[in-house]
Amino acid sequence: MKQKQQHLLVASFSILFFVMLGYLVKFFPQTLIGFDTTIQNAVRGQLPQMATVFLSHITIIGNVLSQVIIVTALFLFFYFVKKWRAEGLFVLLSGSLAGLLILLFKNIYGRLRPDIPHLIIEHGFSFPSGHATGALLIFGSLFIICQQRLKDGLLKKLVLLALAALIIIIPISRIYLGVHYPSDVLAGLLLAFGCLNLIFPYYDEWRFKWRFKSLQK
Repeated sequence: MKQKQQHLLVASFSILFFVMLGYLVKFFPQTLIGFDTTIQNAVRGQLPQMATVFLSHITIIGNVLSQVIIVTALFLFFYFVKKWRAEGLFVLLSGSLAGLLILLFKNIYGRLRPDIPHLIIEHGFSFPSGHATGALLIFGSLFIICQQRLKDGLLKKLVLLALAALIIIIPISRIYLGVHYPSDVLAGLLLAFGCLNLIFPYYDEWRFKWRFKSLQK
């Protein structure tokens, strides 16, 4: 019970910070100019060709279609193949929530994309970053599942390292490619972190109860 309360408290603060940042974006965007510009300049640098090619490809993993394919494949694999029903529903819920929240908040805030050179073509509003939100919610839920399910060893370490790298690199790629402000990415991460902490204790309860009742492996 105490652990559940801690997760819900973290979720509350994370979502509160997201709301505060959204308030600034909506009504006082000029207050974020210094923050956004400083980080943009540091991340973009001299735009080396190798980095541009790599990040242009890695960012595709965070596209809406890619997220839908990843979530669907993981859900089917966990739920029907491995019989990990709680894990399958955890991924499905995380991915679905990511899509719904991104669509909702982008239209609420209506922030235009940065007025700097874009290295890829993107449409729609900027705040919050859907790639950052989706990356943390989807790969974060997968990180939790792998942490719980994989046996300790080299494979587990490599898988967790790869997932952590995706969670970090995909949001950074959005700043580098010029299609998001750093505050968009920060907002997406705050929103996703809050949602993960909100969902996790309930998922953990389902997992324990269903395994105890032999409803899943």
